Formats: sequence, C-alpha cells, structure tokens
Amino acid sequence: MPRTPDVTVAAVTETDGRFLVVEERINRRLVFNQPAGHVERGETLLAAVVREVHEETAWQFEPQALVGVYSWRNPQNGRSFMRFAFTGTVTAHDPHARLDRGIVATHWLSHAELQQRETRLRSPLVMRCIEDYLAGVRRQLAPVAQLDLTAALGVEALSI
Repeated sequence: MPRTPDVTVAAVTETDGRFLVVEERINRRLVFNQPAGHVERGETLLAAVVREVHEETAWQFEPQALVGVYSWRNPQNGRSFMRFAFTGTVTAHDPHARLDRGIVATHWLSHAELQQRETRLRSPLVMRCIEDYLAGVRRQLAPVAQLDLTAALGVEALSI
C-alpha cells in the first residue's frame, strides 16, 4: 500500500533578481533549498509557510500567490513529497533570531548562481519552483488558503 506523501511548503521570494535560499546540513551534506518545511497538524498551508520562513531565515514572509503544487519521490529513500510553493515578499528581518537546527546560513542568490550549484540543491523541486516563478506562474491563494495537512492531501480534487 503506497504511503501518504509528506506535505511541505516552500517560499520563493525574489529581491533585485536574487532569491532567498537557505544552506542546510542534511545527512552530513550541505545543500541549498528554499525556506521550506513540513506542515504541522492543525496548521494551514499559509501559516506553515510563514512559520517556516521565519524559523529558517528570520524574515517575515507575506504570501501573495501560489506558484504551484509539486510531487517528488526521493530515489534514495522512497519518500514522497507534495510541495506547495508560494511566492511573496519578506519584511522585518531579525538578525538576532536563532535559526532552525541544520540551517548553516541564508543567502540571496541569482538564478545563475543557483544553476551553478545545481548539484547541491536539496531536490529538483528547488530549481523547478524558481523556473516556474520566473515564467510568471502565479495562482490565487484563495483555493488553498484554508487547507490544512489533511485537506492538502485531497488537493488533486481542487481546481487551482
């Protein structure tokens, strides 16, 4: 019987042609990712992405649109993920905030700089989300604004 995918959120935010990314240690390897993480029980997708951005970067994130919903299966361990990627703006950075365990640094990198680090991206979804964002993909927040962990798994039935 197939396992239920892990529901995650990610933030794609750009300032002056540079994207906010985190450098994190995963299984003794340094990788780059959007600020992202798992949705907690009882939490909406929007609340989760705001929380994750703050915990991983110390920036306050304001979601403005849904870039996309992505599915990926990690070939190394077989885990499946359903990623909801949002775009928006960041404000009110707290340089003294303690970042999540595993986060080594935050960076503002250009698309070209991320392409140069492609072998160090946490998953292929990192670049896919940025490329969709650069292609102008934006969907309204309303269809997913109130989705929580359980409802997010039924997203295939939504027309987004």
